[in-house]
Amino acid sequence: MEVVRLTVNGDERVCGVPAHYTLLETLRYGLGLTGSKQGCDKGDCGACTVVLDGKAVLSCLTPILEAEGRHVRTVEGLASGVEPHPLQDEFDLHGAAQCGFCTPGILCSAAALLDREPSPSREDIREALAGNLCRCTGYEKIYDAVEGAAARCRA
Repeated sequence: MEVVRLTVNGDERVCGVPAHYTLLETLRYGLGLTGSKQGCDKGDCGACTVVLDGKAVLSCLTPILEAEGRHVRTVEGLASGVEPHPLQDEFDLHGAAQCGFCTPGILCSAAALLDREPSPSREDIREALAGNLCRCTGYEKIYDAVEGAAARCRA
């Protein structure tokens, strides 16, 4: 058992977990943050994506000891109180979330993109979301939602 310290969604968190745990397992089973989904466990689907020190990462492939002492932002940390993040609002407005399983990972990938590039091109958005698989949409609604959120964040 290892005691790890993380800043998760702005809050300092301490958790005891097995040393072999991934960041995903720690978030879900150690801290009870189930927004990040456990999909393929191989880094293929992107459902587990979180933002680690400003960069979108696959939490299923990130050993927890590599994340210790770092800043983690999960889908639960996107909203500001009861006010949804513009990405969350735009996903709703554009019908970009279908079954919702992939949505948390896509939202985190898009949030990392908008944090580093407030005016992304459609190609930037496609590239940033390339690691996130969605079986329910044709991606166009997702891209439209990210563009809408980018415009709102700049305003």
